Amino acid sequence: MLNEVAGLRVPTGRAAEAARLVCTEYADDALYHHSVRSYFFGAAWARARGLDFDSELLYVSALLHDMGLTAPFDSHRIAFEEAGGHLARVFTAGLGWPTERRDRAAEIIVLHMRDEVAPEVDVESRLLQEGTSADVTGTGLEEYDPEFARALVTAYPRLGFGASFVGLFRDQAERKPDCAAAGFFTRGAAERTLAHPLEQS
Repeated sequence: MLNEVAGLRVPTGRAAEAARLVCTEYADDALYHHSVRSYFFGAAWARARGLDFDSELLYVSALLHDMGLTAPFDSHRIAFEEAGGHLARVFTAGLGWPTERRDRAAEIIVLHMRDEVAPEVDVESRLLQEGTSADVTGTGLEEYDPEFARALVTAYPRLGFGASFVGLFRDQAERKPDCAAAGFFTRGAAERTLAHPLEQS
């Protein structure tokens, strides 16, 4: 694991390490790399705009945000991001986080699949939205330094992430047609994911 990319570092400490362990144990390498890249894209977006944010909170949320797509944590009743939010609340309870901070981790994960959040209202939620959008569909990718994007993919290769992710979302959409993942296909996001510039390179 590389802890630094283009001058950006992942947070250290018990919570960050525990989140990394959970992600590596339950997600495949492509999904794990996506989770880390989402953190770095979000952190880079904040750096470019001079935004302060809670790096531990963002990192933990980024590492757990897609756990609801994995078989052990998938829910047949609720959307994957909601399942991931519940997992985050349980996970952070084990870390001894206070209720308000546990709720924030869950909220960030749920909101990454919702409408855009203004950074002045909730900076960490916006950063995860920006990070996941850049990494999944390439939305906003042109705002990043190409050297940064290349360094990030070198550190955490995509490993066929696009096709794998589309497959995971298709499964969610078929079983839960009212969930946000179903809108991924009606908006043409699947095609953009498969044609992601970093996927092609």
